[in-house]
Amino acid sequence: MPNDSIQKIIGVALGVCVVCSVLVSTASVFLKPIQVFNKALDKKKNILVAAGVEDAKDVDKLFDEMIETKIIDLASGQEVGEDAGIDPETFDERRAAKDRELGVAIPKKKDIGGIRRKSKYQSVYFTKGGQGERRIILPMHGNGLWSTMYGFLALDAADLNTIKSFAFYEHGETPGLGGEVDNPDWKVSWLQKKAFDDSGKPGIKVVKGEAPEGSTHEVNGLSGATLTARGVERLVLFWLGEEGYGPLLERLREGGDDG
Repeated sequence: MPNDSIQKIIGVALGVCVVCSVLVSTASVFLKPIQVFNKALDKKKNILVAAGVEDAKDVDKLFDEMIETKIIDLASGQEVGEDAGIDPETFDERRAAKDRELGVAIPKKKDIGGIRRKSKYQSVYFTKGGQGERRIILPMHGNGLWSTMYGFLALDAADLNTIKSFAFYEHGETPGLGGEVDNPDWKVSWLQKKAFDDSGKPGIKVVKGEAPEGSTHEVNGLSGATLTARGVERLVLFWLGEEGYGPLLERLREGGDDG
């Protein structure tokens, strides 16, 4: 068969495709445990940042020393016991949200964060006693302009109102525009703001331009990224409300013993 025949060209091309597919699949299988480990480590690192630790050397050790993970039933605000069969170390809220038993659809009128479905249960992180300023760290996610944004908001455990940290650790917003959610200056504008107004309702508002000096609930906007900023505001209001951590925070205010 001539080297330039159609049959031989197709055969060689198919052979190369098969070999490459096998190599890619094999690499994916062998590298997956490493990817899972690194993803979990990065999440712990971001939780520590929310707890006030900017540069952790031994992430696993420091996480175990500083952070207590609890699984919370969002509807009741109660901690889920071990008899529920949920392991705080391995529970995956994203997977649970898609599960018929563990997930639930969010009523459209209440879905201001554009989330659609949520897990009935949520991991919540508490800094342990004796580790300095106590914080409660709340995972949050919702729609930006181009992607679902995932982050952590930390509240002062003393008043369950003062914001001590807020940052996203995963998103796909446009660099230089919506990607400004990674800007350190913007993150700082959230610090010491009050998450709830005087009536106890979520009160955060991301304004256009800079927030008025001395404002309690207003946060700086994102120049050129109005829709992303609006998405951030809505997802925060959602998770602080009755469909999110509202029942948990209300229980803690009434004297719950978490943390």
